[in-house]
Amino acid sequence: MKKTCIYTLLFLFFTQLLSSQIVKDSVASKNTDSIFKSNNLVVVDTLKKESKIKFGCGFGLNFVGGTSINVAPNLTYKVSNKISFGAGLQGSYNSIKNLQNTTTFGANLLGYYNPSKTIQTILEFVELNVNSETEINSIKTSKSFWDTALFIGAGINITKKITIGAKYNLLYKEEKSAYTSAIVPFVNIGF
Repeated sequence: MKKTCIYTLLFLFFTQLLSSQIVKDSVASKNTDSIFKSNNLVVVDTLKKESKIKFGCGFGLNFVGGTSINVAPNLTYKVSNKISFGAGLQGSYNSIKNLQNTTTFGANLLGYYNPSKTIQTILEFVELNVNSETEINSIKTSKSFWDTALFIGAGINITKKITIGAKYNLLYKEEKSAYTSAIVPFVNIGF
């Protein structure tokens, strides 16, 4: 668990560092200053272009009935105004006191399509390593397995940086999944 947290924090730090440098370089190279002179009046027009690479992060905290902590940083590349692709990491820790502890760590591939400024659709492939320990009547059982998910979903762009929606796991099997439901709500925040 400690290794997972350390790797996740390192990934967040380096992707944020890389993302901020890419944005700075992109904005510096794409800013254009043009000076128009007419009747001794000088107008400076600065055009700032958005970076095509964005750092995003999904996260969740829940303390109802136990503890649940989820972190999912990602990088996406904007192909056009409507299409983006990316990849990321996912990690989570879920605990129900004196009953079950589950940790997951994995990666995902993302595809976004924005049919309009307010709607975003998502296609996401996820591969997770799941480690779970359950204790019932002083008998401990452990299991470790890989879980594959293929999500399709949609969300509403609340702002340019925040999207709220839900996605459906096409490969969901109740008895063999790390997810508690085939439908998963999400909040995406892009920087």
